[in-house]
Amino acid sequence: MQNKMTLTRNIEPILMRNYGRIIQNVVRYATTITNPTEQQAITIYIAQCMAQKNLVWNREQEVGVQRVINDIRTLSNGQLNTDFPELIAALQRTIPQQTIPMGNNNKNKKKKK
Repeated sequence: MQNKMTLTRNIEPILMRNYGRIIQNVVRYATTITNPTEQQAITIYIAQCMAQKNLVWNREQEVGVQRVINDIRTLSNGQLNTDFPELIAALQRTIPQQTIPMGNNNKNKKKKK
């Protein structure tokens, strides 16, 4: 006899595929936090995760502090406060000043004979 399980799938579309559904869900959770200190702490954490994901998945696009802040505002529909100096300082530590695109480096490859 087969056990029928109902699986609930999240049918909400992913707004920004480069961050994924997990970041989107954490941003949604952060908007429900009422303590401003806790909300700022989780916003910093989210921003650092977003900056790291941008460095990995969007090498051809510019990754900057303002881009991450704008993406947080978009994902939270403007509900998360991003205007505090700790957020900018944390992002400046996370995002390198000059991003070097990873290309095909043929210098170290040996030629086949």
